[in-house]
Amino acid sequence: MNVKLKICGMKLPENIQAVSSLKPDYLGFIFYRDSKRFVEGLTPLFVKSLPAGIIKTGVFVNEELNRVAQLAVLYGLNAVQLHGQEPVKYCIALKGLLADAGIQLIKAFGVDENFDFNVVNAYANVVDYFLFDTQTSGHGGSGKTFNWALLKNYTLNKPYFLSGGIALESVEQLKEINDPRLYSIDVNSMFELAPGLKDIDKLKDFKHKLAL
Repeated sequence: MNVKLKICGMKLPENIQAVSSLKPDYLGFIFYRDSKRFVEGLTPLFVKSLPAGIIKTGVFVNEELNRVAQLAVLYGLNAVQLHGQEPVKYCIALKGLLADAGIQLIKAFGVDENFDFNVVNAYANVVDYFLFDTQTSGHGGSGKTFNWALLKNYTLNKPYFLSGGIALESVEQLKEINDPRLYSIDVNSMFELAPGLKDIDKLKDFKHKLAL
């Protein structure tokens, strides 16, 4: 598949270095304190020292605007993912704060059978990418997959990340997605030995089977 790979929920330094050796396109670091994968313990220096070719992505949930901007600079982030209910005006303001640093902006939306894809339209000219995840109360990391057939209701040309319960067993179903807007696959909890501890062998197998 001609898509990018984002491995999210990174937490432990040695494990992060091992995952980095697989050369994913994106590594996700969760700055949401209620997450089991909160980055507490990771120093800005360590995150900045990771290979330059990997896009270091900070995941935030309804965080105070200036704090997002400060942490993005402090940790040398290349992308910011907003995984809460951040309104358009918040995204516009953040984009302005991050403009000089050239940081990508990703807006996540939780999708279920009742999701109205029209809500993303107002964000289209503000963010660089959308991310479609499974709608849960926990802001991601649920290990649950939403019905990908719902993506037919997405009518914009903005590229997107696909997230939510993607596992090694998802490979054949992923290969069936014929959508040029699918920019990146986002994996997390289904490739873990414990929260934040990724299974390197599973990730290698996944990359191999998808030819990433």
